[in-house]
Amino acid sequence: MLNLILFGPPGSGKGTQAANLVDKFNLKHISTGNLLREEKAKETPLGLEAKRFMDQGLLVPDEVVIGMISSTLDNEAHKVKGFIFDGFPRTVAQAEALDKLLDFKEIIIDKVLSLNVTEEELVKRIVHRGKTSGRVDDNEATIRQRITEYENKTAPVAEFYQKQHKLVNIAGEGSVDEIFKKLTAQVEILQP
Repeated sequence: MLNLILFGPPGSGKGTQAANLVDKFNLKHISTGNLLREEKAKETPLGLEAKRFMDQGLLVPDEVVIGMISSTLDNEAHKVKGFIFDGFPRTVAQAEALDKLLDFKEIIIDKVLSLNVTEEELVKRIVHRGKTSGRVDDNEATIRQRITEYENKTAPVAEFYQKQHKLVNIAGEGSVDEIFKKLTAQVEILQP
């Protein structure tokens, strides 16, 4: 089984590259945002619990998110060759909780692929994305604040995985195909 985490700030191309990796390596894409929406729509106990928090404008507690991930792992493991976590974990506490869950299920994270993109390029991409895709990405100041927030919370997570010798930094600027080739080269090292 091949299990990856894909890191990157807003606008780094995580969603695009995760979809490409899913297709190439037959992985299950685990995006916590998607999980929350799916569980809410299905009205599962975890989904209803998450909805209570979301309706109050609160963040869904890590335990609830980890519960949803656990359920997905149980339901999907036999269908795919592995998992790719997109945008999770975002804090060291989440990384520790994910490691505990995976240890319990005898699953390991093989690599953490971190897309590195300059702040100026991120701002340019997000502004462009907002104009072309209809996604609402506020003004430049808000975008820069989101990037700073990401850096403050995620840098320690990168260090967490660096200590486990799992972190690989990938230059995330260039064409989608160029970046995908770099990611693919790192993943293929893990293939038997």
